[in-house]
Amino acid sequence: MLKYLDELKEKYNMFWFVTITPYGKELEPNVPPFKTVIEDFKILSNKIGKNAVAIRYDPILINKNYSVEKHIEMFDIIAKMLKGYTEDVTISFLDLYEKVKKNAPDIRPPTNKEQRYIAKEFVRIGKENNMVIHGCCENPNLKDVGIDIQGCMSQNIVEKAIGFNLKAPSRQSKRITIVNNGEIIKDTISSKKEKPICNCLMGNDIGVYNSCMHLCKYCYANFNKELVQENFKQHNPNSPFLIGKSLPEDEVHEVKQKSWKIDNIIEQITLF
Repeated sequence: MLKYLDELKEKYNMFWFVTITPYGKELEPNVPPFKTVIEDFKILSNKIGKNAVAIRYDPILINKNYSVEKHIEMFDIIAKMLKGYTEDVTISFLDLYEKVKKNAPDIRPPTNKEQRYIAKEFVRIGKENNMVIHGCCENPNLKDVGIDIQGCMSQNIVEKAIGFNLKAPSRQSKRITIVNNGEIIKDTISSKKEKPICNCLMGNDIGVYNSCMHLCKYCYANFNKELVQENFKQHNPNSPFLIGKSLPEDEVHEVKQKSWKIDNIIEQITLF
């Protein structure tokens, strides 16, 4: 996407998350080395501004190669390398979906005690590098050690990224996930009695399960490697869809876009 940034900037304001983890090929077979991703992050930050790009360090998992101390050591390295290129970091801890257990039986989420220690140390490192650590759908008690739990794409963060204020409608993600010691008990749409855990301003999935060729072992979105490879063969770069093309029985609905931008109290009917 980097070579298209100038073209995108002409039409759109942007806010980017870039995932940077310390894992090797045994967990992330087709992901570039983290130092390569960091160099691309710097290019992105220089092009669109440090307020418009944020690090995602997730999921945080434990196995024989990645201990609690290893995560703290590696995050310290990453934060120092990107000091001045961003002010926001989002973290999350591994959730054990059944498909994850199957694809990576040797990994586990940190215990509650470990999560608290990791969070506390990440906050310390963040302060040293002028970064705020946000939690993505994590235990609200982590607020006690300095984690920001207001949402990793809150209205404040989006406004800081795009450079102007928004009059956004009052709405919230409906996702609710109930986790017990890393095990997924429930992951669904919230009912009236259940409070959604995601506080982000906007959240619309546009991806497709079993389509990412990174083939990360911890990924909840891929069921198996063979299905991913089969779907990848159906990709048509001239189609508006990620996989395949439109079929006669498909229904296409136009989505109305109204600007939330506050510009001298005049609302513009355009994409911000």
